[in-house]
Amino acid sequence: MNKIIITLVSIFGLMFFNNCSTDFDMYGDYKDVTIVYSLLDVSDDTTWVKITKAFTGPGNALLIAQNPDSSNYPYKLDASIVGKKNGVSLDPMILDTLTINNKAITDTIIDSNGDTTILNPFYSPSQLLYYAVGTLDKDATYTLIINKKDEVLTATTSAVDVFDVTKPRTRISFLPDQTGGIEWYSTNNGKRYEVSLRFNYSEYASSYSDTLRKSVDWFLGVVNSKTIDGGEDMEKSYSGTNFYKLLESELEDIPNVERWADDVNITIACGSQELATYLDINSGGATLLEEVPVYSNIVGGTGIFASRHTIMHTVNLSTTTERNLVLDYDLGFKYKTK
Repeated sequence: MNKIIITLVSIFGLMFFNNCSTDFDMYGDYKDVTIVYSLLDVSDDTTWVKITKAFTGPGNALLIAQNPDSSNYPYKLDASIVGKKNGVSLDPMILDTLTINNKAITDTIIDSNGDTTILNPFYSPSQLLYYAVGTLDKDATYTLIINKKDEVLTATTSAVDVFDVTKPRTRISFLPDQTGGIEWYSTNNGKRYEVSLRFNYSEYASSYSDTLRKSVDWFLGVVNSKTIDGGEDMEKSYSGTNFYKLLESELEDIPNVERWADDVNITIACGSQELATYLDINSGGATLLEEVPVYSNIVGGTGIFASRHTIMHTVNLSTTTERNLVLDYDLGFKYKTK
C-alpha cells in the first residue's frame, strides 16, 4: 500500500531571508492533512482502509516516519462505507480498527559511497488499519465517509465487476519467432488491466534434500479499455522468443540440475477509472521542468479510494512448448515420467 509523506521544503529565495525577521517557524503553520488509501474488491469479504495523517518536523523525515505517533491519529476516527444501488442506500459498513503485527522491521543500508538507504521507512513492526467485514455488491457505488472532529472527508467509487480469461482456456503456447495473446472481455467499471504470467516448474539437484517447486514471473504490461461499460474485446500479446529469453536469464545455472515444466498462472488485475487516473497521473513521469501533477479523489484529504478486481486463470503448457524446453534449450528440463 502506497504511503505519502508531506514535508515543508524551502527551495528558492533563501538569500532574501537574511534581511528578514529570524522569528520565522516553518513548523508553526502545520495543517492536519488526512491521507487515505483503500481499494475495494467484490471478491473480498473484508474491506481495508489505511487512514493516516501527514506530518512535519525537524530532522530526517524518513526517521520521523518510523514513529507511529507521527502518522496515526491519537483517537479512533468515525468512518464508514455506504453503498448505493438503483438510487437506494444500502446498510452502512462501519469501520473498526485492527493492528497488523509482524510487519517487516525497518533496516538501514549504507553503501560503499556512504549513502544511506532506509528500507521499509514507515513504522513497524505493527500497522494500524481500519476495516469492515461484509460482501460488496458489484452493481453498487460506494462512498467512504470519515468524520473528523472539525470536518468530514468523502470519496466515491463504483465497484469493478467480475470477468474471466477467454483465451487461452486450457493450454498456452510459447513458440519461437511467433506471438501469442491473452484475451478477455472488459468488465463493467473496469478501466486499467495489468497482465502477468507465472511459469511454474519443479527443480532438483544433488545438493537438495527434496524437489523444489519454483516459478518465474513475467509482467506483460498494461491495457486500458476505451470505456468502462464492459464487453469490449481486450488482448495483451506476448513474444514466444522472449519467454525463452526470460527463462535463460532467470533460471540459475546449476550443474546437473533437473527441471520439470508445470502449469502457467495468468493473472489480470483490473482497476477502476479512479485507480487508473491515479496511477497515470502520479506515475512520476514529469521532468524537472514540469510541475509534478497530483491526483486524489479524497474530498477534504489526499490519497485514493477506488475499486479493483483480480483474476487468476491456470493453464497447462502446450506439448510443443514442453518439447522445445526439453530439446532446444540447455536449461535442464526433462519430460515428466509420472
